[in-house]
Amino acid sequence: MVEAVQGAGVVVTGAGGGIGAALARRFAAEGARVVVNDLDPDRAKAVAEEIGGIAVAGDASAVVGDARDALGGVVDVYCANAGVAFDDGDVEKGLDEKSWAVAWDVNLMAHVRAAHELLPGWLERGNGRFVSTVSAAGLLTMIGAPSYSVTKHGAYAFAEWLSLTYRHRGIKVHAICPQGVRTDMLAATGSAGDLVLRPTAIEPADVADALFRGIEEDRFLILPHPEVAQYYQARAGDPDHWLTNMNHLQQKWEEAR
Repeated sequence: MVEAVQGAGVVVTGAGGGIGAALARRFAAEGARVVVNDLDPDRAKAVAEEIGGIAVAGDASAVVGDARDALGGVVDVYCANAGVAFDDGDVEKGLDEKSWAVAWDVNLMAHVRAAHELLPGWLERGNGRFVSTVSAAGLLTMIGAPSYSVTKHGAYAFAEWLSLTYRHRGIKVHAICPQGVRTDMLAATGSAGDLVLRPTAIEPADVADALFRGIEEDRFLILPHPEVAQYYQARAGDPDHWLTNMNHLQQKWEEAR
């Protein structure tokens, strides 16, 4: 059992399935009191009933108040997990402004809004934990998914900013950056996901395990796929070489399509 989360009030957004549900299950198993948030009230209720948690359905951008009330007034851990991805890789053929706006709102601004609501209480108490489900796309990129890649870069940058700004005041931040995870979102990535993500895909429970190892070791960056660290170093060390290799992958995907 991880002492840091026993008895803690935890909120997990997008927890009706996939990584979110796995996080909710793990926090509950570790003795936390868990609010399960999802846009789909039936899915939120099902997971909450399974783990003995509390279902709070609705938009992840506006859940903090209701979740805090459900937990008796205090949120100790907030998992900004809800995310969206769109098949918008042909920017030259058209620009879906609505999809980009939704991606910005869910993948980034929901995190910003939650932090805005939570930080005053956390800073007053001198503790709080913010968990951001980012994606390896936030460190690297993803072919065929510009709005997802760009907004996940933003989510990672915001988590970094939270950590460097508030860690001396007791705020813990974790950025989870997996590659492929066997979820509905992976299934929706189509041929790009089949090429890049599916061969090394892991289970949602593996992501939760990685987070809890990171909590125990007090680490910011959580890499359920350890090889992502090597890719990240290669990208930083020689961007042109890395981009050339990624372009080769892009060409392979185009040929396969």
